[in-house]
Amino acid sequence: MKISEHILNTAGTLFYKEGIRAVGIDRIVDEANVAKATLYRHFPSKDHLVAAYLTERHERVLLQLGDVISNVALQPRDQIALIFERLFEKADSPEFRGCAFALAVAEHGDSERVVSIAREHKKAVGDIFRSIMAAARCSTEQAAAHMSLLYEGALATVAVGRDPQAVLMARDCALSVFDSATGQYILSGGKPYDQNH
Repeated sequence: MKISEHILNTAGTLFYKEGIRAVGIDRIVDEANVAKATLYRHFPSKDHLVAAYLTERHERVLLQLGDVISNVALQPRDQIALIFERLFEKADSPEFRGCAFALAVAEHGDSERVVSIAREHKKAVGDIFRSIMAAARCSTEQAAAHMSLLYEGALATVAVGRDPQAVLMARDCALSVFDSATGQYILSGGKPYDQNH
């Protein structure tokens, strides 16, 4: 592992677990067992390090979501369910603190760099839902916006309430949004049918 990756992994773990403001450069240097000059050679400031942490997390989340929508064996409705079910798996952990991007903005909202990355991430998640709805051949914007809000709401609810079941409730709501948007309802056998036929 490159030294920059090692520093970033160490900082990212601490930032998410303890909070960005609570973790200083000296703590990261100690935990990573590197010289301060080495850290600053790779990351000129704490702001740069926080931005790198969020960028890495952004790319990782998008890769996971991309795996879902690139799975041609899954129908759009199943893709939506799987996105929420994977979030449930993450949320069902004592280490889960909610959305890293929302936490970062709450703590570091004076950083234009941090806010920009967080906004880019939220837009990208919305784009994932838009692409699923487009694949279902129906109007994308409103339904995708509702699903994005359900996804964000689930993250926030679990962070506060510590009950991962909220994610499964959000999944069920998202599937209802999908069914309504596509004009489909689920029969007892689990197969969709078009109410107009």
